[in-house]
Parts: sequence; C-alpha cells; structure tokens
Amino acid sequence: VQLQASGGGLVQAGGSLRLSCVVSGLSFSNYAMGWFRHTPGKEREFVAAISWIDDRTLYTNSVKGRFTISRDNNMNTVYLQMNSLKPEDTAVYYCASSGGLGASRSSEYDYWGQGTQVTVSS
Repeated sequence: VQLQASGGGLVQAGGSLRLSCVVSGLSFSNYAMGWFRHTPGKEREFVAAISWIDDRTLYTNSVKGRFTISRDNNMNTVYLQMNSLKPEDTAVYYCASSGGLGASRSSEYDYWGQGTQVTVSS
C-alpha cells in the first residue's frame, strides 16, 4: 500500500493550497481517508476525514469553513482544499487510510503517506 501526498508549499496568509493524496494497493473506495498535520514539538493533529460510505466529512474546529476534504474514487485520490490559510496552519500534512468510518483518532488509520510541508507566512 502506498499513499503519495503532494501539493504543499509556501503561501502567504490568506492564500490557498490544494493537497492531493494518491493511493495504491488497496480498494480505495472502501476506505475512509483522513488528513492529519504535525508541527515539531506538538502532537499530531487531526484535520479532516471523509467516509467511504456516503462521503460524510469531519473537520477539526480550527479548519471548519476554510478547509474542504473530498475524494475521487475513480482516481484513487483524496484532496484537501485549504483556503484562508493562517500561519498556525503551518505543518507537515499527512494523508492516511482507515478501514473504519473515518474518525479523528489516528489509531483508527492503518496506512500513512510520507507527508507534505505547508508553510504559511504572515
């Protein structure tokens, strides 16, 4: 199983980025997908998840209204559209797959990508 995340970069506050995560080696349409982020010195933080049953989404409070998670089962890809970015969004972002419904607990995720750096300047 491989999860390949991309789309990170350097952006000014208020800007936008779209992260992508291409998945191979599993039946993508039967897995929930999530995005997490990690900043040095802090614990890994849940960002967003999307279920495999009805595309139901879940977000952490700090990104609600700014980030949108979506999936394309034909492309085996999950996306994270990030708008109105803030300096506190700076982190390495990881995609992950879950055989469950797509929750916020990292322990429910089985496979992880390598991460993509997002840096938001003030």
